[in-house]
Amino acid sequence: MRVFLLLLALLAPAQAAELKLATWNIAWATLRGADDRAVPRDVPRRSEADWALLRQYAARLEADIIAFQEIDGPEAGRKIFDERAYTLVFPAENDIQRAGFAIRRGLRVTQNADLAGLDLRPQARYSLRRGTDVTVEAGGAPLRLLSIHLNAGCREEALSSSQQCESLAQQADILAEWITARQREGVAFAILGDFNRRFMPTGDEFAARLSQAAPLTRATEGYSNPCFANDARGGRPFIDHILLGGAARGWLINNSMRVMVYAERDARARERLSDHCPVSVRIRTP
Repeated sequence: MRVFLLLLALLAPAQAAELKLATWNIAWATLRGADDRAVPRDVPRRSEADWALLRQYAARLEADIIAFQEIDGPEAGRKIFDERAYTLVFPAENDIQRAGFAIRRGLRVTQNADLAGLDLRPQARYSLRRGTDVTVEAGGAPLRLLSIHLNAGCREEALSSSQQCESLAQQADILAEWITARQREGVAFAILGDFNRRFMPTGDEFAARLSQAAPLTRATEGYSNPCFANDARGGRPFIDHILLGGAARGWLINNSMRVMVYAERDARARERLSDHCPVSVRIRTP
């Protein structure tokens, strides 16, 4: 009887799993001292109360997978994410602004090779950031994920209009190659992070380069960003995005996109927390 029940369990289809995916740029999350040359002089330092507040928001987010940006390694990461609840994954570099993942314990995760090509200037004092590439299994279905933080300075301009935009164009081509590889592999995938780019409603060169590699669903499409919407700028286009490709496009739960805004509205809130708010979606694997 025990053998029979075991065979039934092995033959039974895997249960569908619902996951909450998020991306969050936590803005210079570092424990380095003021005399460290890797940190610009105008970067404010967080107090222990600030770190505790970030940790509260991370818990409130209740995401299964968070693609984070600008965390300076595991020590700083553990100040924000409870290591009893999350496994932290970082790229194999020592940059102060690293993009990686916090993945809920219990999910099977494999770290793939970094997308190192995104760092176009690895030897520069302020180099660019690698992409962190992982495969997560939930409900028996593999999901390939890439956490990124792209070059700044080209929010919506033509990709040939400046040196910063030309760098972003190079990164777009590298991402397109990664997308093409995932499409050929036939795996569900997502790219999450700070793109430093607004996806314009029509004629956006950056978006076109990515969508030529494979059909993509952008979770932020059609929405404006409410993060710090009480300031003079109000709601504005997102630069933090979640792109779903392959089978993951069909896994997106309709109307599940959320932005967790901060209760703090004082002038120092951006320094204590971040000038980015967490963006999340829910997916349901087959």
